Amino acid sequence: MAPLPRRRKSGAVKASFARFKARRAGVPIDGPRGRPRRGIYLLPNAFTTAALFGGFYAIVMAMNQRFDHACWAVFIAMVLDSLDGRVARLTNTQSEFGAQYDSLSDMVSFGAAPALVIYEWSLRGLGKLGWIAAFVYCAGAALRLARFNTNIEVVDKRFFQGLPSPAAAALVVGFVMMMTDPDINISPRQADWISWAIALFAGLTMVTNVPFYSFKDVNFRKSVPFIVVFLIALALALLAIDPPKVLWPLFVLYGLSGYAVYFWRLAKGKPVSIVQTDEYPVDPSERR
Repeated sequence: MAPLPRRRKSGAVKASFARFKARRAGVPIDGPRGRPRRGIYLLPNAFTTAALFGGFYAIVMAMNQRFDHACWAVFIAMVLDSLDGRVARLTNTQSEFGAQYDSLSDMVSFGAAPALVIYEWSLRGLGKLGWIAAFVYCAGAALRLARFNTNIEVVDKRFFQGLPSPAAAALVVGFVMMMTDPDINISPRQADWISWAIALFAGLTMVTNVPFYSFKDVNFRKSVPFIVVFLIALALALLAIDPPKVLWPLFVLYGLSGYAVYFWRLAKGKPVSIVQTDEYPVDPSERR
């Protein structure tokens, strides 16, 4: 008589189900029990650490009154911050640790560093009003990052809820970079109230519900007309001519674009909804 097949233990069934859920979520699994890996991946977190160093270096340079170095350090941190999530997705090394580490790095690079840079450059002379504006910016960045982490599954992937922290940082340090350019030569005392208004605008806009286009639905694998490639080359050439005078106006336009779209849709009777209406895959490594 042939032996009857044994019933699978409940633990094995649970392990198989856990493995199935991990594979569907794109989480790497380790071992036959199907438990998610608890290790720390080196490559994406190396980019995050480099971005964190950029923010720390910007703080040190601002304290030493080297504002040109501080501003460039923040912009370099922006580039590195945009790469860590993409590297994690390309190498399939996403992890919850990396997502949380990225948010903490963003708080230093795009929250504390820009606030200290603009405070040391011009807000110090305004006394209490100066450090209050810097604190409003810093607190806005912290609240924006915390809200993003909790609302990532319900916000439309095509839009950011409020001004993203890297764009807010570029708005602040880009102004300092342009004002310290030798061709402009404007003293901090001449632009202290403008700095105060920019810091408040950036900090408050980060915690609003105004939608800002995220460019996440742009498909780089799709064919485009030849003129698009030419326009990209032209934009890079203009950027290389005078980066301080080109970068800051671009981020000013982006900082105002959310309000323009919001009020335009509101006037048309079609308010922009940031609540996700389509089923987009949630990627926990996308932290901005």
